[in-house]
Amino acid sequence: MDNIILITGKVKFTITLDPSVWIFDDRKVDLHTYFTHPSSNEQSEQEDEVRKLSQYWEREIQEGSVFPPTLKTEKQFEKERILTGTFGMPLEPFLRNAEPLAEANSLKIVTANDEISLPLSEAYHLILGFSKDGKPLKEDGPVHIYYGDGSNRERPITHVKKFIVD
Repeated sequence: MDNIILITGKVKFTITLDPSVWIFDDRKVDLHTYFTHPSSNEQSEQEDEVRKLSQYWEREIQEGSVFPPTLKTEKQFEKERILTGTFGMPLEPFLRNAEPLAEANSLKIVTANDEISLPLSEAYHLILGFSKDGKPLKEDGPVHIYYGDGSNRERPITHVKKFIVD
């Protein structure tokens, strides 16, 4: 139960977060690259996708079709990435699912040692780090909190116990 984090307070629904299962979630982000890309990561991902498709079609025209790597090879690379990666999860989808009430205007982060309050608008941009070098954050976890702009990348908020929407 030490790994479970609740989102409570002025919300329509209390949400239970279990960071130990996020490694399988497609919404996870790589913390080594997340803060080095432009702030609009979604737009950047779309541009990357368009660029990849363009390169693919150019190669098709010039070289003819090339067989893609096997599914087995792709799974091997994904497994290796998961076993060695440092990942985080955006808080936004969970906060939206909790449906903060109209009078809610801040998020209180309760840690083992402190309480930190942020405006709710900033809270939607938080990233919850849950894995470092392929291992869960057991000593000072279960999550590390990073601001959306990465300003606390070197000193994230640790020992998080729960979130209270105020």
